[in-house]
Amino acid sequence: MKTLLPPLGLITVAALLPQEWDLRLVDLNVRPLTEADWDWAEMVMVSAMLCQKGGMLALIKEAKERGKPVVVGGPYPTSVPDDALTAGCDFLIKGEGENAIPLFLKALAGGQTTGVFESTEKPDMSDSPVPRFDLLDPAAYTSMSVQTSRGCPFECEFCDVIALYGRKPRYKRPRQVIAELESIYKLGWRGEMFVADDNFIGNKEHARAILNELIPWSMDRRQPYSFITQTSVNLGQDKSMIDLMTEANFSHVFVGVESPDEDVLAMTHKRVNIVNPLVESLSNINRNGLTVIASFIIGFDGEKKGVGNRIKALVEAASIPVVMVNLLQAGPHTKLWDRLKKEGRLLHIPAGVSEDKINFIPTRPETEIMSEYCDLWDCLYDPVRFYERAHRSILEMRPTRWALGIKGRDSPVTEAPVQLVPDKFGRNTLAVLRRILWQRGVLAPYRRKFWKLVIDAYRRNPSRIRKFFILCATAENMFPLRKVIRQRIESNGCGNSRGMHS
Repeated sequence: MKTLLPPLGLITVAALLPQEWDLRLVDLNVRPLTEADWDWAEMVMVSAMLCQKGGMLALIKEAKERGKPVVVGGPYPTSVPDDALTAGCDFLIKGEGENAIPLFLKALAGGQTTGVFESTEKPDMSDSPVPRFDLLDPAAYTSMSVQTSRGCPFECEFCDVIALYGRKPRYKRPRQVIAELESIYKLGWRGEMFVADDNFIGNKEHARAILNELIPWSMDRRQPYSFITQTSVNLGQDKSMIDLMTEANFSHVFVGVESPDEDVLAMTHKRVNIVNPLVESLSNINRNGLTVIASFIIGFDGEKKGVGNRIKALVEAASIPVVMVNLLQAGPHTKLWDRLKKEGRLLHIPAGVSEDKINFIPTRPETEIMSEYCDLWDCLYDPVRFYERAHRSILEMRPTRWALGIKGRDSPVTEAPVQLVPDKFGRNTLAVLRRILWQRGVLAPYRRKFWKLVIDAYRRNPSRIRKFFILCATAENMFPLRKVIRQRIESNGCGNSRGMHS
């Protein structure tokens, strides 16, 4: 069984623990705990996000029934510590581990059997160790991940990043990042690498320093990784930064667009998306070689009917193939949570329990929001519409550096070609390509349209045909979500009129 990303937080914690400890990582996204795991363990250490609430609480309960001491940490227990304590955990680590883990270890060495540990100071990332990548089973993941910073300089009302990590970003030194990549490289991993920063360009000086170290390291190893990260939309107004990122073999960026409506963006304090023209910025990112994965949220206060159509129009105008649409949820201790609590609008639906429920009273009818949400998924991932957007994005994107004759920094390889044979971990992009061509080019009723777009993309921008098929592969995971999301919305009984008109 494969999952997208490894638990970077847990393997960072593992690097902070005494190295003489015998550690075993069990990623429950990959495999279940076995009796042998339980028999082996003297202590159970658990981390979870809000969406993993149920699993974490059940795990604490089972561990205590088996007589194991339990240590809990991560975003969920940091935001809602009472849940973990009520479930019976012995030790609770709040906040980031670099400063809190030493407090826990000192207490443990002193014979303490319970406690809550939190540092009042945010850790200096330059002291963060190389995560224990050796504890992972690389074959279980489709991507690996590293992190170069924590925190975000913006103050979006709905986001819990500033509540968890603060508004003052903190950074790893470039040599730390390279050391982590080298550690992964020595394990034999090749492929996709996610840079798990909340905003990779939140400090452009830091980002450039990382990229300037990364480019020669990567080229010396014939570009073993294709990088993905998260950035703010102002990347689209900085071509030199985009050029550095593509030279380092960044391929995709995740951008929180959130809403096409400036008044909604202003209300949520997403000012960066107002001062930077959205369509122009997003188009510039794509045009210069980075594929945008755009994220939108439905359900904001002040949002007017028809937002789904306005999102569709923005997506089409900027030729964005891959789009994520989310229902707004008020996360614990965000500014949105605090405001809605004051206004008496929070509902007794804990955040993170379901991504298909709104946990507050919205300012327009909930049935209207849910209808637009489902319709938007249906429209965006209609196969023909998706392929048409992907085709336009490829035609608008510049050719690869290699096709343009730009060799990069003393390297014959830039924006490396697609790997069409299995690697040591069993990924086989040729098999994926064959499946797409069979299902969409032979079996599908729109097969003539599909082939027309494929042939035209290859004829007009041949160096980007790899990118086109990567987008097609991504869509294979998105198409089924249309039906799944509608079924979940209907099963949640979200047709009642909890909403109120603004």
